[in-house]
Amino acid sequence: MKRGVAGLPTLSAATVLGALGAVLGALGAVLGALGACGRVAAPVPPEQRAPAPASDLGGVVHAGEVELHWKNPTRRVHGRPLRDLISARVFRADTAHDAAVPSAVLSRGRIPGYAEIATIRMDAPAPATVTDNVVTFVDRSGLVIGRRYTYVIVTADSERRLSPPSPRLTISFVAAPGPPRTLVADPLEGEVRLYWSPPAQMSDGSAPEHLVYEILRGPGTGDGLGPLSANETDEPAFVDRGVQNDQTYRYAVRAVRVVDGTRAIGEASAPVSATPLDMTPPSVPTELVAVLSERMVRLSWRPSPEADVARYVVYRAGATGDFERIGSVAPPGTVFVDRDVGPGRYRYAVSAEDGSSRKNESARSDIATVSVP
Repeated sequence: MKRGVAGLPTLSAATVLGALGAVLGALGAVLGALGACGRVAAPVPPEQRAPAPASDLGGVVHAGEVELHWKNPTRRVHGRPLRDLISARVFRADTAHDAAVPSAVLSRGRIPGYAEIATIRMDAPAPATVTDNVVTFVDRSGLVIGRRYTYVIVTADSERRLSPPSPRLTISFVAAPGPPRTLVADPLEGEVRLYWSPPAQMSDGSAPEHLVYEILRGPGTGDGLGPLSANETDEPAFVDRGVQNDQTYRYAVRAVRVVDGTRAIGEASAPVSATPLDMTPPSVPTELVAVLSERMVRLSWRPSPEADVARYVVYRAGATGDFERIGSVAPPGTVFVDRDVGPGRYRYAVSAEDGSSRKNESARSDIATVSVP
């Protein structure tokens, strides 16, 4: 080996290049191992981390107010779950009936052409309500009949990132109907017939026009009246056949007006109650047979086919005179024994009675006669 200055060995160019290659190879192996442990994802743009837009924005008009409802987002714009939604902001544009509806573009936390009318905090949403991620909010601020109002919702997460605006909802603010009058419920078998008079006027005092009616029904006690689905009528009468006999129901009716796709819903009528009744007796028992055996009369018959038979009623009379009830038999029994019968001639008959509140009883069977010596 050659020696250089101060006796140090002199390295050739080939040796230096070989050593450098070995170092680079080792560095590549380290980087490869790091890459195998996990890759660094591409950064997500800030706007993609914002909440997704609110959805299903809808609304109806009541007297003097607009009731809005929408579904809060559960994911961010880039699709990942959203767990820190803190607020929803309600924006409204006010336009004439024939004016163009302004577009909704978020700019520096505002929507040009719209006024912010409410901010709803998810931890304390009152006066709004939140149920199963659906928000309900009532707007009563400066509404004028004949104007159009367009609503947009913007939500925010805990980092104050704002969602894109929701799809717009345009409401024609029209007068809502008053409550229907003189509701009457007539209970029959398996149905309840409802009759009422139209509202006297609209909420602005004008005459009612172009109305349909929504039927509300609930159990006999409590305040839980809800709409019967797909049961609107344009006549002041309705027959409810989706009922069970001997159950009490409460009813109310409200008028609905539809203008340019907007539903204006009036106040409900005063509620009334009705109990449909089973008024059909069972069939008459048949083939009654009376057999005498040592001062006892054994009766048997063919049962009535109805499933609601609660009892068979046994009647007896002498050779003359009226029948008297002497006993009963619960189904499936069809035999009755009349004991300690004195001498004489006797007539027997059987009827079927159901279990309804009216206790509907069939006519009596054919008469079976026996003579006791």
